[in-house]
Amino acid sequence: MTDWIDIGHLTDVPRRGARCINTPLGKIAVFRTADDQVFAIDDKCPHKGGPLSNGIVHGAQVTCPLHNWVFSLETGLAQGADEGAVRTYPLRLHQDRILIDAESFRAATAA
Repeated sequence: MTDWIDIGHLTDVPRRGARCINTPLGKIAVFRTADDQVFAIDDKCPHKGGPLSNGIVHGAQVTCPLHNWVFSLETGLAQGADEGAVRTYPLRLHQDRILIDAESFRAATAA
């Protein structure tokens, strides 16, 4: 059975925006789409290290603010001609609370 960690209320993340969770190994960006889906990925673009949490959210994708690379929030894969990926973290909503998979979160914070 999967354990889940409460990381905030749905309204803590603006629609088509992001908020970050700090971990010892870097930031995890939590995104909310226009239709209230939530996703979590590493906040660092593999291309030039741009903060994906500052990117533009469109559908279930985010565009890096530095060089316009587009990443799927569902898979973490770069879209189009770009190659690369960012790590994704399982999330779920429960009564408007955002929960992150505890095992994945612990792996991201293990030093």
